[in-house]
Amino acid sequence: MTDTAVELETVESAESAESGQPVPVSDEQLVAMLVERARSEGLQLTGQGGLLQQLTKRVLESALEGEITDHLGYEKHDVAGRGSGNSRNGSRAKTVLTDVGPVEVKVPRDTSGTFEPQIVKKRQRRLTGVDEMVLSLSAKGLTHGEIAAHLAEVYGAEVSKQTISTITDQVMEGMAAWQSRPLDRVYPVLFVDAINVKIRDQQVANRPIYLVMAVTVEGERDILGIWAGDGGEGAKYWLQVFTELKNRGLEDVLMLVCDGLKGLPDAVETVWPPTIVQTCVVHLLRNSFRYAARQDWDKLAKALRPVYTAPTAEAAEERFLEFTEVWGKKYPAIVKLWSDAWAEFVPFLAYDVEIRKVICSTNAIESVNARIRKAVRARGHFPTEAAALKCVYLALMSLDPTGKGRRRWTMRWKAPLNAFQIAFDGRLTPSNR
Repeated sequence: MTDTAVELETVESAESAESGQPVPVSDEQLVAMLVERARSEGLQLTGQGGLLQQLTKRVLESALEGEITDHLGYEKHDVAGRGSGNSRNGSRAKTVLTDVGPVEVKVPRDTSGTFEPQIVKKRQRRLTGVDEMVLSLSAKGLTHGEIAAHLAEVYGAEVSKQTISTITDQVMEGMAAWQSRPLDRVYPVLFVDAINVKIRDQQVANRPIYLVMAVTVEGERDILGIWAGDGGEGAKYWLQVFTELKNRGLEDVLMLVCDGLKGLPDAVETVWPPTIVQTCVVHLLRNSFRYAARQDWDKLAKALRPVYTAPTAEAAEERFLEFTEVWGKKYPAIVKLWSDAWAEFVPFLAYDVEIRKVICSTNAIESVNARIRKAVRARGHFPTEAAALKCVYLALMSLDPTGKGRRRWTMRWKAPLNAFQIAFDGRLTPSNR
């Protein structure tokens, strides 16, 4: 298709047959004229050589021409440029990857070599939207090879896996700043968990990625950081994590919810002595099902519900004894699991129902874990620890893009906030943010 299909000079204004003078047209009319002309001449709107691609080329080249005009101080062919000491010196062709595919643009040059284009910078081969697209696809769990195939199939752009890796590596600097940012002085609740990922270090082995999610005084969810451990999940490493959080400004935590890891309460007490450690009910239930036949899962869930919804710790103990009488002989491991975790399971039963909702409603961190697991499973294993952390970080940054989840959470927060403030003797103070 020739350039006549997108000659903006003939489309930006319409000539009046009577006066011969150009008549201005609106943006809507201009778009309609362009589309109609493309259709009449058989030009496709998208794809290689399409209208959008040619328009992008014209827009970029017009912007570059404007930049060099500002740099030189005079218009093209203007006699004011004679003897100025610097002038236009032709152009060089350059292909950049855009949202509508690869576009070849002519970048103007000057004789002194001082012109630095901004819209398409020197050595820049991709416009911002492409980088964002790569990061978005990576956050959804696509491998570098799958991203390259997607760009080739949809946009006709050949992007190497190395280039995609370079794009995603750009997030590491932002991740370092995010990981070391100052924290609030106090949080009502911390949820802590670890997810195993496979990392190839001489040989492929499971490594834990530690994650801490907070509920802020304002009722928002905030991921405080991620850390890669060097072996199985351990309380000793959690102590290092908690110490780092304290060094970043976190002085007090009202309640900390965990999966019942042995030794973790001692680690919490070392850093934040007043903190109540609460075993996550969802983790207890999930671990219980590991010891039971699939056909008994619904019955077990129904039998255990009166235990964790009991009005008091004493009532919970009575309901648990009833559960033991019915299921103890068939599943003694489940009884032992709950008995061993009992000291860290019952604390929340002493608090208002609004506090219980926050503690037991672990959908927040479960949704986070689900997103991370999806991204991790798609990769299989990672060549380095940094690659694993990058994948998890990208998954976290893509959470709740519309903000609807955050709004739902904060809308239900005022009642729990009042309950926390009363139950914990005013330890909550406004956030430092």
